[in-house]
Amino acid sequence: MLLHVDHVTTYRYEAPVRSAVQSHRLTPSLCEGQRVLDWEVTVTGGTPGAGFRDGAGDFVQGWTVAGPVSEIAVTVRGRVETRDTAGVLRGLRESVPPEAYLRETPATALDRGLRDLALSVQAADRLDLCHQLAGAVAGAIAYAPGATHAHTTAAEALALAEGVCQDHAHALIACARAQDIPARYVSGYLFADAEGAAQEAAHAWAELHVPGLGWVGFDPANRCCPDARYIRLGSGFDAQAAAPIRGIARGPAGREALDVRVAVLTGEQ
Repeated sequence: MLLHVDHVTTYRYEAPVRSAVQSHRLTPSLCEGQRVLDWEVTVTGGTPGAGFRDGAGDFVQGWTVAGPVSEIAVTVRGRVETRDTAGVLRGLRESVPPEAYLRETPATALDRGLRDLALSVQAADRLDLCHQLAGAVAGAIAYAPGATHAHTTAAEALALAEGVCQDHAHALIACARAQDIPARYVSGYLFADAEGAAQEAAHAWAELHVPGLGWVGFDPANRCCPDARYIRLGSGFDAQAAAPIRGIARGPAGREALDVRVAVLTGEQ
C-alpha cells in the first residue's frame, strides 16, 4: 500500500517566546513492512541540529527556533510503501533488551482494576495471551474521543471505561506487564479514512514481546494488529517517552495553544 502523510502541528504562544528547542521522532522506522519513498520534516524558522538513532532504533532529530516568535509550525510530508507483516516487527536494529520494557511509569501504573483485568485472561501460549489481553482492553475501554486528555492514566481510563488510542495502548501495556510480558508504546500513523479527511491526531498502539517472534503490535482501539494501513514512527515506555514531538519554549509565562492536523491518503496521489 502506498500511503501519503500530511501532518502539521502548530504551536501558538500568548506572548512571543525568546526561543524553542524540540526533539522529533517523526521519521518512519527502518524495518520490514515499510519503505520510505520520500519524507520531509520542516519547522518554520527552525534550524536542524544533530540527529541520531537511539537504542530503540528510532531516529531522533533536534531543532532550534530563534525568537522572538509567536507561532511555530512543524510540517511532515512524505510517502511510504507498506505491506502487511501480521503485526510482527522485523528488521529494526535496536540494542535495548526487551526486559527493559517491564518498567512501570505513572501513565501505565497498575491498580487493582488493571491487575484484575489482566489476570482474568488465560491462554495456552504467550502469543494467544497477548491477543486475549488486547481484546480484554478493547472490551473494557470504549473508544470515545474527548473522554480523556493527554495526561489520563491507564487506571483512570479503565475506571471511566472510555478513552482513545493512547488510553488503549497504556492499558494494554499495564496489563501485559502484570503478566510479566515486556510491552511498549508505539506512535505512528493510520490510514483510517478513505476520503482522506484530516484527523485530530496521529495514531498509537502497543508492542508486546513474544519469545520466538520478537515484538508484535496490537491496536486495541481497532481490535487488530498493525497491517499495511500503519506507519511506525517510534516507541517508548509510554506516550510521553514516545511522543513524536517534545520540546521547550523559553520566554514569558503564558498560554500555549496546540493545533494538530493529520491526513493520511493512499494510492498514486
